[in-house]
Amino acid sequence: MEKQQKSSHLVLVMLPFQGHMTPMLQLASILHSKGFSITIVHPELNSPNPSNHPEFTFVSIPDKLTESQLSDKNVTGLVWSLNKTCAVPLRQCLEKILHSHHHIAALIYDTQMYCAQTIADDLGLPGITLRTSAATTLLLYPVFSQLDEEEIKSPELQALHLQRLRALLSQNPAKEMMEIRVELTNALKSSLAIIVNSMEFLELEALSKVKQYFPAPIITIGPLHKVAPAICSSLFTEEDKCISWLNKQAPKSVIYVSLGSMASIDRQEVIEIAWGLSNSKQPFLWVVRPGMVRGSEWIESLPNGFEESVGERGCIVKWAPQTEVLAHAAVGGFWSHCGWNSTIESICEGVPMLCKPFFGDQHLNTSYICNVWKIGLELQNLERGNIERTIKRLMVDMEGNDIRKRAMDLKEKAAFCLVEEGSTSCSFNGLTKHISSASET
Repeated sequence: MEKQQKSSHLVLVMLPFQGHMTPMLQLASILHSKGFSITIVHPELNSPNPSNHPEFTFVSIPDKLTESQLSDKNVTGLVWSLNKTCAVPLRQCLEKILHSHHHIAALIYDTQMYCAQTIADDLGLPGITLRTSAATTLLLYPVFSQLDEEEIKSPELQALHLQRLRALLSQNPAKEMMEIRVELTNALKSSLAIIVNSMEFLELEALSKVKQYFPAPIITIGPLHKVAPAICSSLFTEEDKCISWLNKQAPKSVIYVSLGSMASIDRQEVIEIAWGLSNSKQPFLWVVRPGMVRGSEWIESLPNGFEESVGERGCIVKWAPQTEVLAHAAVGGFWSHCGWNSTIESICEGVPMLCKPFFGDQHLNTSYICNVWKIGLELQNLERGNIERTIKRLMVDMEGNDIRKRAMDLKEKAAFCLVEEGSTSCSFNGLTKHISSASET
């Protein structure tokens, strides 16, 4: 990639959730390597550790979130509140930076911190947004309210069942959700560019449709985790002992189970998962995040006799180094909530997926995995017999072999994006030129 000749100052605005912080920090690392100086502005919630990133300047702004808001775990409400309470301190922060630096080349903000775009417009700054989910999610917003089946003629878009997914979003009538969707869309329309952590071949038809509606260029720069240098961005402590356990397992034999950083399940569901894993007879690495099981601190809800039944065949940890796990030769399947980061990471390692989405874009990603790319199977319900059968379909049966071949094909396409003259490198060079030209106007 080309290196920026003249050092320029970028300000990045972070949304304080794991799945958003990681790609933003990865983007910051890449832009820093190209000659930009980086200031990261973040709310107090889940503040990153500056000592892990000494090359960046971190500025914390008050978010005024209450204990009840945090304990409620209403993500939509938190996003709405963050945009309301952070707008004034963000503006004050940017004005202070402008006064001291005299120049900001661009303001790059997480799409869900949409208040940043209005502030950028008021201060005369180029505003660029980072979309940490699939570009296709933009088809679910109000700008596409007239989109109907007649307009969606490609097999790829039809297989996504966009109307059903839009209906799922409409089931949340809260004023916060409606306001977020409108304000976010308005911000996207005003932005100088829309950066997406994706690869064009993954969403070809949807990207073509999205580009018809937004004036800003859509720049696909994924997979960020393969381009950025290794960074420490996890809000949880990763347990490396699982790698030693994986080293003892046969190639492609392990089902890796991780439901992300925010999903929660009840005690009966954890019992069904436990016996489904046990009865499948497959080795498994299971991430049980503290607090993931409602009413439990960690694994005290596991059924009696479970640990004895699996013995050394199972490994349970509180958090795992996921990219390292997925790249391990022993891992043959990934049972996931299908967040976008997890989906991209699995594709890049050619690991087929078992899908159990919980909310938001996870349903769309599952449609891509199972219906378009056909590199995974969906778990319709968390019942032990169904879990056992689905694991065997993915890990043992001929059906799983076909899925694995398609997953490996996508891995090869992703690797091709990363070569020196590949699409990812070209996109980053285009992005830096875009920033430079915008800052000179």
